[in-house]
Amino acid sequence: MYLDKHWHTLRPREASDTGDPIGSLDVSVLQTQLLEPILGIGDVRTDKRIDFVGGARGTAELERLVDSGTAAVAFSLHPVGVADLMAVADADEIMPPKSTWFEPKLRDGLLIHLI
Repeated sequence: MYLDKHWHTLRPREASDTGDPIGSLDVSVLQTQLLEPILGIGDVRTDKRIDFVGGARGTAELERLVDSGTAAVAFSLHPVGVADLMAVADADEIMPPKSTWFEPKLRDGLLIHLI
């Protein structure tokens, strides 16, 4: 968590349920233990008080947003690992919102090679 020009390490008060592939993700722990109960942000998709910064912009962008007053606080989370993603897929579940930032991004488009 970045606040008042300093980074702070947050640790969950409650252990995450290791049997729940979604509940054990950092993004879920942040939502259930801080965003919803303390900040009152129930739906990260629609709440106007929360925004997301893509991983490629890095923590310097988070610091800039907070230091400039654009944001009050910023959270930087560990990226979701492939094993975590596979566990969610194997459970026929859907990843939480904004938890699937992957790099490098695959190029989109159509390529035609003349033979």
